[in-house]
Amino acid sequence: MTKKLAIIILIVCALAVACKNRKRRNVTGLWKPGQTEPFRDRSINKANAYNDIFLDSNDVEAFIVSEKLNDTLSEAVREFYDARNYEFAWFASTGLIEQAYSFHSLYRTDNNNNAFDKSLEKQLDRIRLERDTTINSKEKGIIKTELQITRKFIEYAIENNLCADVSPANLATYIPAKKYPANDLADSMLAVNDDNKRYESLSSAYRLLKVQLKKYYDITKRGGWQPITGDAKKYTVGMTAPAIVLIKKRLQATGELPGADTSAVFTPELENAVKTYQVNHGEAATGVVNAAWIANMNVSAAARMQLILINMQRMRWMPSQPEGKLIIVNIPEFELYVDSAKTHLFHMAVVVGAEGHNTTMFSGKMNQIVFSPYWDIPPSIVKKEILPAISKDKHYLDKKDMEITGNEGGLPVIRQRPGEKNALGRVKFLFPNSFNIYLHDSPEKALFSRSERNLSHGCIRLSDPVKMAHYLLAGSKTWPPEKIDSAMDSGVEQTARLKPTVPVVITYYTAWVDENGALHFVDDIYGHDKNMAAKMFTK
Repeated sequence: MTKKLAIIILIVCALAVACKNRKRRNVTGLWKPGQTEPFRDRSINKANAYNDIFLDSNDVEAFIVSEKLNDTLSEAVREFYDARNYEFAWFASTGLIEQAYSFHSLYRTDNNNNAFDKSLEKQLDRIRLERDTTINSKEKGIIKTELQITRKFIEYAIENNLCADVSPANLATYIPAKKYPANDLADSMLAVNDDNKRYESLSSAYRLLKVQLKKYYDITKRGGWQPITGDAKKYTVGMTAPAIVLIKKRLQATGELPGADTSAVFTPELENAVKTYQVNHGEAATGVVNAAWIANMNVSAAARMQLILINMQRMRWMPSQPEGKLIIVNIPEFELYVDSAKTHLFHMAVVVGAEGHNTTMFSGKMNQIVFSPYWDIPPSIVKKEILPAISKDKHYLDKKDMEITGNEGGLPVIRQRPGEKNALGRVKFLFPNSFNIYLHDSPEKALFSRSERNLSHGCIRLSDPVKMAHYLLAGSKTWPPEKIDSAMDSGVEQTARLKPTVPVVITYYTAWVDENGALHFVDDIYGHDKNMAAKMFTK
């Protein structure tokens, strides 16, 4: 048993009859001390629920009968939904929630990239494609999908035969059921207990962010920091202004500016602190204070604390680091990291999907590198972009070095030949997934110098694909460095297989702590934080 899902398994096992101790402990006020009979938490309703749609208990019973679940699994499923007052766990009215993607990703990672059964995978793909469709909680297909995911979730725990005395109430930290005040959630996550210690031991990223949670929690309880106000649009070294006093106090509160200087003079020490703050917030280190920067500084401590809580929630689903190679893409940071033996080796800038073409959070196994690749243009791009361009210019395909290779569903099948014009550049890196997302080169090198790089159709463009190819094939007798370079420029598609495969994790962290202990915040480019905050916290 690996550590990857240990924390989830420990919690879910507490729901199963297989665990000897079925007493529920009162952690959040929902569980009655010493109660062993089934308890349905009727305090959860549409007004305070994490997700806004509910099941009928008869649908759960019908599923148990139709799937012929054994007694242990039947009881676990019932308790799972009793604890939620039959609120959906994996869906909201807007579609699949983050935790559904997170569990699916973890399941694949821990099962050698094997996904759920085919019928469930097809249903999930259909739902993903229908992004703008409102979920009908009465639709039989949605109900079945919800219950099938829950079955997979609980089965996974029981099959691994790992049980411990873990509070069922802590399940809410993985698949939340109810909104709470942010301070209450922070207080619960900072409490010293065996469950919290176990979470920290399984994830260094989680553990480091928890230290920052305590810091921002304490600042929030003291009333936060005073907003910075001032007339000047810019402050630089040597200037004097009342607002500079507030800027210094603000940076001292979060640690960028050491010492206790509160003079009104913009000192070189303050400039260095401003640069540190800018780097830690995804900005260029200019050392100049302007209106936009002050607006960023004026985000309240309470709001920053909520971001930390949201990202700690995400980190609880993160696969543990393998002993070998690992590639991590942090979407809103526009950065890719390469680790080996749990040690960071290098990182590079990336371009991710533009809003509306969002790059999805998931995990996969990179198994091949394709040199001088064709670009098989997705039907959606053919329909929305290529066909309108052809209607305006009959020579469009020739100019773009594209060709029609067939017809499918009433649309021409179009691909772009290898070469200088190819949108994938000289190489692409594949890890099979249902989102049709992969890493690749790009001929548009200027894009990597931008601070905001959500510009693609969803795939991830690399600023240094040559370095990536050489790293992944280092030591290969079949693919020495000179052959790699030659293949990239050959104009003939060639494939190199990776054995063993390399795990790829595509995540969405807007708050994290780096290897030097610095806390980073970046913009919520897809609105995921905003959506989760509305679900997690009472106003």
